Amino acid sequence: MSDTRSEPVLEAGSDDQGHPRRWAILSVLVLSLIVVVLDNTVLNVAMKTLADPEEGVGATQSDLAWMINSYTLVFAGLLFASGVIGDRIGRKRMLLAGLVVFGAASLLSAYSTTPDQLIWYRALMGAGAAIMMPSTLSLLRNVFSAKEFPKALGIWTGAVGIGGAIGPIVGGALLDHFWWGSVFLINVPIVVFGLIAIAILAPESKGSQTKADFVGMALSMIGLVSLTYGIIEAGDAGSWAGIEVWGTIALGVIVLAGFVLWERRTPHASLDMKLFKSTRFSASSAIITLTFFGMMGLMFFMTFYLQILKDYSPLETGLLFLPFGASMLVFAPLSNTLVNKFGAKAVGIVAMLLVITNFAVTALVLEADTSIWVVIVLFFITGAGMANLMPPAMNTLMSSVPREKAGVGSALANTLRQVGGALGVAVLGTVMAQVYRTEITDAAPQLPDAARESYASTYGALETGEFPADAAAQVAQAANDSFIHALHTTAFAAVAVGVVGLVIIAAFFPGKRRGGGSEAPAEAAEPALVEV
Repeated sequence: MSDTRSEPVLEAGSDDQGHPRRWAILSVLVLSLIVVVLDNTVLNVAMKTLADPEEGVGATQSDLAWMINSYTLVFAGLLFASGVIGDRIGRKRMLLAGLVVFGAASLLSAYSTTPDQLIWYRALMGAGAAIMMPSTLSLLRNVFSAKEFPKALGIWTGAVGIGGAIGPIVGGALLDHFWWGSVFLINVPIVVFGLIAIAILAPESKGSQTKADFVGMALSMIGLVSLTYGIIEAGDAGSWAGIEVWGTIALGVIVLAGFVLWERRTPHASLDMKLFKSTRFSASSAIITLTFFGMMGLMFFMTFYLQILKDYSPLETGLLFLPFGASMLVFAPLSNTLVNKFGAKAVGIVAMLLVITNFAVTALVLEADTSIWVVIVLFFITGAGMANLMPPAMNTLMSSVPREKAGVGSALANTLRQVGGALGVAVLGTVMAQVYRTEITDAAPQLPDAARESYASTYGALETGEFPADAAAQVAQAANDSFIHALHTTAFAAVAVGVVGLVIIAAFFPGKRRGGGSEAPAEAAEPALVEV
């Protein structure tokens, strides 16, 4: 039996009421979440400045890649273990500790003098983000009643969208007026405010007091770090052939398989494998992974489309992504109302169709001269789809996990998002890179091998003036045509991923109850879930 005597909701009021300060707590948690999500994208606009030896730190292309990857690698690797530890020692403690680490790393990053320093400080920021991220969602699960939790989750999900969208805008605005370190320094006052507000407002909560599963946590960290490293390398190289790619991915898969076997045998498992016997728990996990696989992959390449073919600046590109975040911010809090009225299955199907619409239009319609308004409308539609897809999936997953294991559920959901997004960039990136190389080789045989390696190298060669004016125009047209063809092929692959998600939603998401609304998790619980 799980010991739930430490749950704050029971102390603060009845489960029908939730914590009396729950909405103020949500505001602070959303602010903390936005800082973490924003930092995932804010660095993108500072890359050119960081590469400058005078204005930046003289970072090479490899350095720039690892400034992003070091954060992602540590973040993905520590997420699950951080959720487990938070359930054991206290979610509020973990959130405060994560904020301290994140704030200190932001301050150190702002005043880095070498690329290596910035890479290591970014890794430390990833650790801080991983420590605090699961606690934001598990605290929400504990301070909100079952009735209000889906609405709070919608607001939480909207914060993810708006944080990612405003990152490039904030970064671009800061770089226009201050030095590059300001993109990290801006985190510090927000972290200080968050520390004070959470210390005052948020109650402490813990999960069941059981023996720590150190072996399981170690296996999860090793497996996730190895798997994520291999995925990142595949995305950077545009190939899955090197031993550094498939070797580390294979090691990660083997270690994670060992993690599953260990969790099935140990009486003090960090993640109870019986949960996966629930089709709804498994289906929501799959939807979270597949959605971010397709979405993050395609959105990543839309950035190249806007900057290379449309010639928008990083700040302008960031502004163009704003409709996506704004749409999520508007529609995510409303998703629970739609689920109650039409059922999670119907809402999920329509939402996934909206996301697939982006992929399909990109594959069939988008050209180099397509009006930018088409892109803006696509981003808005996609945001609406994501806003009504993720809250039901996240709510299904979180509701499937016992309250005392809320940190584990939150960590699992965020790990699936992170790994799914990294896989999307890597897999779809490989598809796009290989298609582009094939197309540009046929369309511009006069290009040297180095310039055919990627669209970045081709356009880089054009910018440096390596070709005569008449040849440059021909090569540029060939590069544009090859890029568009590669983008279309990649979008078709994303459509296929979306269709798989659509089938899963139709088959396994809960439908509408006879009396209205979606089937409640408790009413729809399966034998394996009841056993847990």
